[in-house]
Amino acid sequence: MPTINERIDALMEANGVEPRAVGVPVKVGNKRNVVAGGNGFLGQRFPVTLYAPSWLWLLREENTEAILDFLEANQDSLSWGNDT
Repeated sequence: MPTINERIDALMEANGVEPRAVGVPVKVGNKRNVVAGGNGFLGQRFPVTLYAPSWLWLLREENTEAILDFLEANQDSLSWGNDT
């Protein structure tokens, strides 16, 4: 069974997504939440902002697997940032 990173790499390659540097910029937001990305780092202008408990829930292995399952099953319906 492929690892989570192997599945992510395969999805990126299959959809023409260029790998990015490792290490997402993370900071504490003005509402004491966790802010990741922004300024184009994640390929979008606005960062992803969640409160700490939501990040912990989202990062659980079973949730990561569910998100990857969804991305793999719906990859033809999703925008991969290289749409023209």
